[in-house]
Amino acid sequence: MVSPLLAKAAPTGRDIVNVTPERAGWAHVGFRALRLGAGEVEALETGARELCLVVLSGTVDVTVAGQTYPQLGTRKSVFDEVSPAAVYVPAGQAVQISAVYDAELAFCTAPGGSEPRAVRVIAPASMKRSVRGQGSNTRYVCDILPHDDPTAAHLLVVEVLTPAGHSSSYPPHKHDVEQPPTETQLEETYYHRLNPPQGFAFQRVYTDDRSLDEACAVENHDVVMVPRGYHPVVAPHGYDLYYLNVMAGPNRFWVFKNDPAHEWMLAPASV
Repeated sequence: MVSPLLAKAAPTGRDIVNVTPERAGWAHVGFRALRLGAGEVEALETGARELCLVVLSGTVDVTVAGQTYPQLGTRKSVFDEVSPAAVYVPAGQAVQISAVYDAELAFCTAPGGSEPRAVRVIAPASMKRSVRGQGSNTRYVCDILPHDDPTAAHLLVVEVLTPAGHSSSYPPHKHDVEQPPTETQLEETYYHRLNPPQGFAFQRVYTDDRSLDEACAVENHDVVMVPRGYHPVVAPHGYDLYYLNVMAGPNRFWVFKNDPAHEWMLAPASV
């Protein structure tokens, strides 16, 4: 039986996976992944929502309100050690994406907010890259649209590469209570990619009282929805794991709480 938190991907075709707020049963995050062949075009209206378009692989031209931003994206794969290209588009805009080369695209959306905002091309060179954890908990992070970037109203977008045999989003943490500065409420999606692509990974989503406790076996292009609770991920031996996180909530601030049962591993090693 497939977990209600798992959105399975279409193995072929233009539309890979689509998670709307209505499907997820929440208020903020929307996520869609799309394949475009060279020469294909996708057009959309942002409506009342803001959009962060991430060029996961390939190259595209993006036109917003008549202004074209050409040749965005250089990666052949999300596993390349290169940051992606991205475009932030506020609410109320017409968008057209034309694929120059075969492309995989992520459409990350949230409510657009009440303040006027500007279109922004987020250059790969401007994205902060960092390493988190140590040992078999090491993973590699690229902040595409972090909470200290004032571009967006609600959206936060980050990608993470977890080497084979490593854990990620670990120790388990959560962000489902709006109590700043100790914790904030953010819905979240994980868009998973595996290398080699026939691989799989595991993600668990659980609460302290176990009223929510779901374990998902995720395959290439699947999405896990995290409405609340802790949400660690493990990449089995032999398969590198990439995921793109989209977060949004009532306020645009990311503060998480670790599971107290597992926080011991963050303590400095005794000499």
